[in-house]
Amino acid sequence: MTSALRGLNIGIAGAGIAGLAAAAFLADQGHRVRVFDQFDAPQHKGSGMMVQPVGLAVLRALGLDGAVTECASPVTQVLGRNRLQRIVLEMRYGDLRPDAVGYGTQRALLFNLLLHRAESAGAELVPSTVVLGHRIEDGRAVLETDQGDIGPFDLVLDSLGFASPLCPQGSAPLTYGALWALLDWPEGGPFAADRLEQRYRFASRMVGVLPVGRLTQEAPDKLTFFWSLRGIDYAAWRAQPLDLWKQQVADLWPETAILLSQINSHDDLVFAQYTHRTLSRPGAGVLAHLGDSFHATSPQLGQGANMALLDAWALATAVAGAASVPEATAHYARLRRRHVWLYQTASWLFTPVYQSDSRILPWVRDKVVAPISRIPPLPRVLARLVTGEMTDPVGKIERG
Repeated sequence: MTSALRGLNIGIAGAGIAGLAAAAFLADQGHRVRVFDQFDAPQHKGSGMMVQPVGLAVLRALGLDGAVTECASPVTQVLGRNRLQRIVLEMRYGDLRPDAVGYGTQRALLFNLLLHRAESAGAELVPSTVVLGHRIEDGRAVLETDQGDIGPFDLVLDSLGFASPLCPQGSAPLTYGALWALLDWPEGGPFAADRLEQRYRFASRMVGVLPVGRLTQEAPDKLTFFWSLRGIDYAAWRAQPLDLWKQQVADLWPETAILLSQINSHDDLVFAQYTHRTLSRPGAGVLAHLGDSFHATSPQLGQGANMALLDAWALATAVAGAASVPEATAHYARLRRRHVWLYQTASWLFTPVYQSDSRILPWVRDKVVAPISRIPPLPRVLARLVTGEMTDPVGKIERG
């Protein structure tokens, strides 16, 4: 990819998935790219994730798709059952097309691949630098950090997440977050190796298991385990004996006992909270927001990392075809607007159905939505939604 804008000085705040992917794309174009991260050494956050077909298309553009698929777990089905063991959510990738598949992936695998790819392309990682804000001087951006002012930059990309100091004031956390753990895959156990599976008690309790493959070809297979928890209940959860919580999990899904034996301390699980916020202007002037800085939401639709990858690709595509940086950031916003709006709206609608204190919504989910969703063409519509392919975001970026 050859950019019409030559030799830009680009600063990227945050070494997350969006920031590293953007760094790789833009360094490939010949720009000087520096990625600023608060940690002393690069590190990822989170345990596992789903790489959907749209995310895999971005990784293919970076030449990383094979490295992901050879270690990740192919997933062909998403299945959810309620407390009565009735299927209330079922999505088969085959309903979209015969070769469709998602990939359960360890977040560390994707992070490591993107970091190496960005550095190989010539991007520079600047550690131990906390970005505090920015200002515009003579049409260029200066980053304000705990190490002093850095810049000016022709373009600054914000990949610092929903609490980014480069964004307008964020929104309050959602009521429900989740406990996450990366555990060993039980060979010969009760879980399907190609299925993301969940169990629900109304909408207030959810436990899930996602196979996420290996970190390297020689490493053992892993899975991601998650449990819904209200933010206000986290302190109480840490204060109670772990065995009481394990009993709650086992009561909802008895087969998870084989996994719970791997959890010996509250510290073996990480609690994550989420918010729902979408910027109306993700790109303007010499500043653009990517990933959760642009569109934060719950992980219910499993689109976070895939949306971040699409943002990075769209931004690089916009830069490649623009005559000026403001033109590029404006075009980036247009490339992503429709897809982001659809998925943010869908997440806003679906999240309370699976994570809330409502008793009415799960009844509607189980008695009305679940039966209707099995009537054609709705299975294909659901598959398009879950795979991230609604509005054809890949084709839009490829067409520029």
